[in-house]
Amino acid sequence: MNSFYQKYHSYYRDSLGLALPVVLSQVGHTLVQLSDTIIVGQFAGTNALAGVSLSISTFLVPLAIGLGISYGITPLIAQHNGRKNFAECGRLLSNSLILNILTSFVLFAAVYTVMSLFITHLDQSPAVVAQAKPFLFLLSLSMVPLMIFDAFKQFAQGLGFTKQAMYITIVGNVLNILVGIILVKGMFGITPMGIRGVGYSTLVDRCLMAIAMGIYVFRSPAFKKYLTEFALKNVHWQRMKQLLKIGMPVALQATFELSAFGGASILIGTIGSIPQAAHQIAISLASMTYMMASGISSAAAVRSGNYFGAGKHRELRLSAISNYHIVIVFMCITALIFTICNQWLPWIYTTDRNVIAIAAQLLVVAAFFQLFDGTQVVGLGILRGMGDVNKPTIITFISYWIIGLPVAYLLGIHLKIGVTGVWYGLVCGLAASSIMLFLRFQSISKKQQIVIVNDLKI
Repeated sequence: MNSFYQKYHSYYRDSLGLALPVVLSQVGHTLVQLSDTIIVGQFAGTNALAGVSLSISTFLVPLAIGLGISYGITPLIAQHNGRKNFAECGRLLSNSLILNILTSFVLFAAVYTVMSLFITHLDQSPAVVAQAKPFLFLLSLSMVPLMIFDAFKQFAQGLGFTKQAMYITIVGNVLNILVGIILVKGMFGITPMGIRGVGYSTLVDRCLMAIAMGIYVFRSPAFKKYLTEFALKNVHWQRMKQLLKIGMPVALQATFELSAFGGASILIGTIGSIPQAAHQIAISLASMTYMMASGISSAAAVRSGNYFGAGKHRELRLSAISNYHIVIVFMCITALIFTICNQWLPWIYTTDRNVIAIAAQLLVVAAFFQLFDGTQVVGLGILRGMGDVNKPTIITFISYWIIGLPVAYLLGIHLKIGVTGVWYGLVCGLAASSIMLFLRFQSISKKQQIVIVNDLKI
């Protein structure tokens, strides 16, 4: 056991040092939705809580596309930094920023013109739809500053600078909670805004975060050598194609997964508003642990990119395996917490005993898929850092849309097991993704080691 630990301990330390700030920063995206859910559940009622669930479920696909495209810069930055090609990093940032802004406007227009109309035809409660529509509009508008923030964040993250985004995210989320409570409840003479209040607080929060992250990148001496070629004149279609070559498959990967979860929420909405509210509570808690695992995945992508760019394939494999170990331990702990505290955690969101009873059952199911959820997202990060994005995209499609969602419909709706049946289907999709992605990593990693051995013989 000691020799095993000695083999990986330096990689554990390196991975955790890079991952922890990323974890806290990634959690920030979920904390916005978590705080919105808690505030609405406590101060606006069950229908409003179900409206948050419906809005977020509808918004998941555009959000996945946007964040996926913004992630395209990270492995490229890591690889160029590994090759000491600093000037290209600035050129990539120029292109990423413009690409993200254009993407955010397209996604906002898509949500506003299509999703706001489509949402009325999903066989949902009219009272829930009435609550959801204004919140969905403000949520989609906040996509613009979020994409600007992510351009700077992913650039810094690709270079291994992760703490500042963490600090900005923490402050931003505190602000989001305070402003959200004031607007929803109607304090200091303000007319209570209900669900619209958390929409406005999210928009303000993301605008300030984008400004703060941009100031940090442009004013920090640490980035000076990387920004020498940051300029509009370096915005070219060829570089945007580079970003999209990685970003679009990443966007599709996230889209296939999140849209499956969004589809599951819509399926649950046809069962009733109480199961839908319970689903929102359980999925927001599971999303929190997922985003923590996603932070480990992002760090794994950076280190994989560094080692891949430098041609250090043995170090790449050891670093990747260490990240698998870290996420397995972490997700086992969170699974244990969900199981032990399943009766207590839902009280954070609501006092509706019917909602709490169902949410408690779902948290036990969530405990089972924690392990698969963590290992599949780390597998995606490792492969992304190596530039392998196309086949993992196919894997995610098969896992969630050929396996996960159909099984969810079969168990939950057709066999009338209900909301827990839908969640069992999601577990099947996560398990399939986790196993296939690990096998993909094993295949590529072993091929690289064979190449190294053959090169040494020569």
